[in-house]
Amino acid sequence: MSTDTSASTTAYVPVAETLGTVLAPSSRPPRPSALSASVTFGWRAMLKIKHVPEQLFDVTAFPIMMTLMFTFLFGGALAGSPGQYLQFVLPGIMVQSVVMITMYTGIEVNKDIERGVFDRFRTLPIWRPSPMVGYLLGDMLRYVMASVVILIVGLILGFRPAGGIAGAAAGIAVLVGFSFAFSWLWTMLGLLLRSEKSVMGWSMMVLFPLTFLSNVFVDPSTMPGWLQVFVVHINPISHLVASVRSLMSGQPNVAELGWVLIAGVALIAIFGSLTMRLYNRK
Repeated sequence: MSTDTSASTTAYVPVAETLGTVLAPSSRPPRPSALSASVTFGWRAMLKIKHVPEQLFDVTAFPIMMTLMFTFLFGGALAGSPGQYLQFVLPGIMVQSVVMITMYTGIEVNKDIERGVFDRFRTLPIWRPSPMVGYLLGDMLRYVMASVVILIVGLILGFRPAGGIAGAAAGIAVLVGFSFAFSWLWTMLGLLLRSEKSVMGWSMMVLFPLTFLSNVFVDPSTMPGWLQVFVVHINPISHLVASVRSLMSGQPNVAELGWVLIAGVALIAIFGSLTMRLYNRK
């Protein structure tokens, strides 16, 4: 039994008016601005946290652990009581915790390079630095979260900033701003090195001496003279800690704040330029 399908099948014949509408030249959508493109990539970075919530461990559990451990482990020996030591050490722990997590910017950059995502970014008609700036904007949320978590834990334990809420907020703002500038170092390493393990290894080699050979945990006046030269005058983390402490205590140190501002601008100028140079040649 055969069936004639010619009657039931109608060939599609394009209509001239339809083709004219589809093929008619139209204006292209406007090119996104530098701010719009950077914010979009920043939103992408935050969405990655949404889908992989384990990434928030370093901005929640790690800061809490650091605050409790150093307060109760060294507080009695160094200041007579954990409560008294907390007034000194909490701004330092906040700086150390936030600065330590800045290295994840470089790790995420390196991961996207290995997956070939940056090949797609380079073909887009956008402001060239926007993917890098977007990474840093997304990570700024992590810096704020870590700072707020440490501050809340400190308030529960008895920390009372003499500068009040305004002083604490100003201290966090300075810390987040410097961390944004400092993160450009890790974006450069993320582009330069071949694997995320290499980025993490080099980051630790830089971060551990800077954070532990500083004024985070003790007064530098108790250190040997040769070490004080590095801790007090050279180490940028010491200047950052001094700035945050002064703001939270309600007595802003203008000299230290100026040093942090100059260091932040220099970090962006040097490592931001090197990052974009590598990105353009990658």
